[in-house]
Amino acid sequence: MERGAEYHEMMTKTKVSSLVIRLGIPTTITMLITNIYNLVDTYFVGTLGVSQQGATGILFTLQAIIQAFAFLLGHGSGTHVAKKLAEKDVDGASKFVSTAFYSGLLIGGLLCLFGIIFLEPFMLLLGSSDTILPYANQYGLWVLISAPFLIGSLVINNNLRYEGKAFFAMIGMATGALLNILGDFIFINLMGLGVFGAGMSTGISQIVSFIILVVFFIVRGQSRITIKMVSFEWRLHLAIIKAGFPSLLRQGLASISGGVLNNLTKPFGDAAVAAISVVNRYSNFLMCVGMGVGQGLQPVAAYNYARKEYGRVRDGCVFTVLFSSGVVALLVIPSLIIPNIIVSWFNSDAEVIELGTYALRIAAISLLFVPISVVINMALQSVRRSFSSSFLSTLRNGIIFIPIIFILVSGVGLGFKGVAWAQPISDLITFLISLPFFILFVKEMGRKEKEKKQAEA
Repeated sequence: MERGAEYHEMMTKTKVSSLVIRLGIPTTITMLITNIYNLVDTYFVGTLGVSQQGATGILFTLQAIIQAFAFLLGHGSGTHVAKKLAEKDVDGASKFVSTAFYSGLLIGGLLCLFGIIFLEPFMLLLGSSDTILPYANQYGLWVLISAPFLIGSLVINNNLRYEGKAFFAMIGMATGALLNILGDFIFINLMGLGVFGAGMSTGISQIVSFIILVVFFIVRGQSRITIKMVSFEWRLHLAIIKAGFPSLLRQGLASISGGVLNNLTKPFGDAAVAAISVVNRYSNFLMCVGMGVGQGLQPVAAYNYARKEYGRVRDGCVFTVLFSSGVVALLVIPSLIIPNIIVSWFNSDAEVIELGTYALRIAAISLLFVPISVVINMALQSVRRSFSSSFLSTLRNGIIFIPIIFILVSGVGLGFKGVAWAQPISDLITFLISLPFFILFVKEMGRKEKEKKQAEA
């Protein structure tokens, strides 16, 4: 069977729940391993001191900025690649992925250049204190050097997923994450390079992931990445931006809110910044299950919507919400029962443990509201409902979170408690707004499926 025919058979005939799991599990594993790396990185750097660990929170925000551009291009091109492959237009798919890939390398190069030139003011803007700044500069240098490779990797990773090759995307990203963990041990523990070594490990691992993913795409991809297929048509670039804009908003606002969070936490001391860094990284580790399965839904929704298989889109959305909600509910239980022990794994400082314990227990409750918001956002993006998806993308880390944290910390004067409560309140409001979108979308897909069957009868 031809590769394209095999792909079509898989996307339209495999049971939807099995297909979402099949495509979502590799993505979830990738995100789990990546987040495990982030937690291990937080642990290793945490052994160096409170200010050093605070730097990981600053760089988490910088990485979110870089990822925002990567997801803009990766999800934007991937959505159209799935559509073109559904139409059996391989050349059209190749134009989208090639244009996104080389655009990503260019953007990453510019971020690297200007970021290094303005490194110190950039780190201060992201919320670094004077005591954290030297360590943020050391780590940030390597994050910026590897920016073109990270963007290129994520563009390829997302397009492999949209082509139904999630397993190969997993291998490429997971290899880099595991190499990163090994690098932390070697550069920090054995060679004593400190935060600079942690950054160097990150940079090297991302370059390795990039090389592996490029090779996989050349060997296994249906579409092709070649400079000859890069398009200079403004309509194609606009189509990528339009489809990927919700991802840019989602990640871009995450970086902005991260900067706001760091700056509002900074007056409470380096221990507070370190505690929030631990809580955020651990929370993201738990969230990645819902996010991973949600990303497994994306190629299913995009391809089947293009083929007018509306019932499969509906079934995929419902299953993904139920599955991810159940798994996240199980995962948050330890955070509610033993949050102090969890925080102590990453930092032994008594103040960090006290502040982190309070924040983690609250954050765990809020995670229960996240899956449905994430799934409907990704589903709408995959079927090219850019306006609705973009609106939902602005909520959790943007137009709800930012005003709330200012009100709680500066307005009401709750101090660190305001910092801890801002994200949970934002998650609850985002859930309440997203729920009607989910219900209406599921009903619409059911109606369209019914109308299609009546027309065929």
